[in-house]
Amino acid sequence: MDVGPDDDLPRGIALAWGVAANPQRGPKRELNIEGIVDAAVSIADTDGLGAVSMSSVAQALGFTTMSLYRYVSAKDDLILLMQESGIGLPPLSIGEATGWRDGLTLWYRALIAVYYAHPWLLDIPIEGEPSTPNNLGWLDAGLAVLVDTPLDPAARVAAVLMLSGHARWEAQVGRFATAASAPAIPPELLAELITAVQFPYLAPAIAAGAFSPDATSPFEFGFLRILDGIEHHLGELGAGRPGTQSRPDPEREFARDDRVRSARDKVRDAEQKLRELRKKEREAVAKARERADG
Repeated sequence: MDVGPDDDLPRGIALAWGVAANPQRGPKRELNIEGIVDAAVSIADTDGLGAVSMSSVAQALGFTTMSLYRYVSAKDDLILLMQESGIGLPPLSIGEATGWRDGLTLWYRALIAVYYAHPWLLDIPIEGEPSTPNNLGWLDAGLAVLVDTPLDPAARVAAVLMLSGHARWEAQVGRFATAASAPAIPPELLAELITAVQFPYLAPAIAAGAFSPDATSPFEFGFLRILDGIEHHLGELGAGRPGTQSRPDPEREFARDDRVRSARDKVRDAEQKLRELRKKEREAVAKARERADG
């Protein structure tokens, strides 16, 4: 990546991409961006996003609050870096799926698992399109699953974003359902309150066990119907029915080439290694400055 530390990027995004200028001076003891983010994530995992502040992170690390501002200039930047760390990179197993439907299923399940591991991610509002490496990595992994379908690039993005929104909704509702020790209204009392006279369509559904613990998950139903809808649309495209033809994608045949796929996998691995090397470089610079200041 040719972007330099002086380019006009927001500080948080520049930090996420590893192109932000490092602080010239720091505390005598070791302190770096990665340690600050790790401490913030630990606090959020334990006590929620609301417990994260510059002062609480500084206290956890044993530094003053002002020391953190040399590395992260605003809490919003810290939240962005926490999100990037929490979401991580998508598992490589997604790319080993035998078909687009299996691939999207693996992608969806993996994203749900991330949300359950770090539920505070759901408290961060979505503001615009993805702009950090890991978030973009998830989008890229979803698009890779659809590369052999007749969907054009814009339709592939739309399909992945639709699944992303459903995953977020499922995790959000499931999060509070798991946290609740008991329902607000016991099922038997709810059944008495919801009468067929007042709720002629809801009452029979409840009587049939729609809200019982053994009922089919409405989220799973919705997820499968999304896949069914994509599959139906692909069938329409394949049949060449009027009004369903996707826009031509000149890169599609090129992207199918096994050599291209192999090259892209190597590029992704190289990018990951580059991020790790940049992290080690920042840590080495921080230690060198510590020794110089000492």
